[in-house]
Amino acid sequence: MLAYHSTGEKSSGVDAFKISPDSITVKFKNGAKYLYTYTSAGKKIIELMKSLARANHGLSTFISQNKPGYQRKF
Repeated sequence: MLAYHSTGEKSSGVDAFKISPDSITVKFKNGAKYLYTYTSAGKKIIELMKSLARANHGLSTFISQNKPGYQRKF
């Protein structure tokens, strides 16, 4: 997993992420990990989440506001 370092003014609820071809796994600061996939959330949403993760900006806000479907919670 890659560490997520928010570039925004306030701290993020996201701690780390792992990008795969058709999914993204997000680890939150509370320790919970969620797997979001093309099947669970749709390709467009997953690609946007990957973009936000790579930019280290807006991923936590996007997830909390849009509540994309997840495949699995760890």
